[in-house]
Amino acid sequence: MKSDIEIAQSAEILPITEVAGKLGIGEDDIELYGRYKCKLSDDYLKKLKDKPDGKLILVTAINPTPAGEGKTTTTVGLGQAMARIGKNAIIALREPSLGPCFGVKGGAAGGGMSQVIPMEDLNLHFTGDFHAITSANNLLAAIIDNHIHQGNELGIDTRQIIWKRCLDMNDRALRNVVVGLGNKTDGFVREDHFVITVASEIMAIVCLASDMEDLKERLGRIIVAYTIDGKPVTASMLGAVGSMAALLKDAIKPNLIQTLEHTPAIVHGGPFANIAHGCNSVIATRAALKMADYCITEAGFGADLGAEKFLDIKCPMAGISPDVIVLVATIRALKYNGGVKKEDLSVPDLEALKRGIVNLKKHIENLKSYGVPVVVTLNAFVTDSSEETEYVKDFCNSMGASFALSKVWEHGGEGGMELARVVVDTIDNKKADFKPAYSYESGIRDKIETLARNIYGADGVIFDKKALLAMDKLTELGFDKLPVCMAKTQYSLSDDPSLLGAPSGFNIHVRDMYVSAGAGFIVVLTGDIMTMPGLPKKPAAYSIDVDESGRITGLF
Repeated sequence: MKSDIEIAQSAEILPITEVAGKLGIGEDDIELYGRYKCKLSDDYLKKLKDKPDGKLILVTAINPTPAGEGKTTTTVGLGQAMARIGKNAIIALREPSLGPCFGVKGGAAGGGMSQVIPMEDLNLHFTGDFHAITSANNLLAAIIDNHIHQGNELGIDTRQIIWKRCLDMNDRALRNVVVGLGNKTDGFVREDHFVITVASEIMAIVCLASDMEDLKERLGRIIVAYTIDGKPVTASMLGAVGSMAALLKDAIKPNLIQTLEHTPAIVHGGPFANIAHGCNSVIATRAALKMADYCITEAGFGADLGAEKFLDIKCPMAGISPDVIVLVATIRALKYNGGVKKEDLSVPDLEALKRGIVNLKKHIENLKSYGVPVVVTLNAFVTDSSEETEYVKDFCNSMGASFALSKVWEHGGEGGMELARVVVDTIDNKKADFKPAYSYESGIRDKIETLARNIYGADGVIFDKKALLAMDKLTELGFDKLPVCMAKTQYSLSDDPSLLGAPSGFNIHVRDMYVSAGAGFIVVLTGDIMTMPGLPKKPAAYSIDVDESGRITGLF
């Protein structure tokens, strides 16, 4: 079969004006970025406000493994399948980061016959949103250093500058740097740091803001440093808000593209779920809910990360809640959780499946605890035995979760019709009664321990001294009523990536925490998680090229 990029490049792609027209969107309501992608205008978004909301479908997955799960592929395929069964649906996804595209994970356009297109545009520069966020982040960093150089009127303690520069690329050499070297006119010498753009607080702010006014208020609340006497210094105190907002004025508008089967897809924002809140923008999701009868969105990585943050951070802030949650798994990934080596996953092994299915079990339990109906879907592989498939189906049914087999990678929307029908039936016959995992009114420690015990399955939490000091400081400053955004490995329910399945008898180790006051949450750093990834020994960048005609190859 053709590669993903070959499928995408050979697909029929409609002018985006035609895709928008199917939704009743006129050319005056969109801002074109070439023939195949556009942004929704502010005026159009305002028109949507009085329309009723459709049904919200959240797609999540078990913990990712080298065997693959296909969460984005399932999201796209489900959207295509909805159209095939006569339903009016739209997809709402995140934008990919350049870091994984050139690193090891690859792009985020789906795969096989369930992709969003133009695939190359999406995975590379798209409409420039990430570049705008990077520029706004680094403008603020430049203003901080200039303020200090020009006399430091606010009394910033240069040892307590917490705002980091960013770059949308994996570059471990930039994690810890020294700036200001050279002459006196080159600035004040100090240690500085970089994060990847998707970990920038401005990315989170763009994705959680409801409009330009809210965006500016959130930008103004960003804490960039502390004074000598420990008082916070914000972006508004530095006079940086207006110029940052100017850089972001187009970036906050959702982007519209299409799937291989021309299902509309809104793609906007892209925070990672292991180091940020892992959901596309509130503006995009709210718009999608009013543009179709069904909005299908996804949350990053496993359900313990992306789905938890979608349900505990995004939903309360945006005033939304899902009507059903689709949990994606593969028999191969479950067998990997059961101890089978990657090269042996194609061999039927019911006993390994029984050992590894505990990971799926824990995620079903977690999601049901939010009061939302769960549909488990298996991405089918030709190597899956009928006995293995039936075992997973019976297991899900025994836990009160609906089940559907999915073949959207191979067959596109046609391969997802069973899943689409099960999802619609679940929405129609099982009422969601959503409730978050914790109350915002509880303290920081309580919220962290609730997630550690109830979602991860830990015995408890061990706080390093640095984390305890930070927690006391944040409580003193009045930030203890904010939700917590756990920065944790995606590969395990624990903070140790080597612990597969559903580990027990472990503690979560919290080494530090800080407030993202503009985004409106506290970031909690666990284990060895880093906010600036590095490239692997053989990065995907080695395989990417462009020929004389401008055709890109090697992107996946």
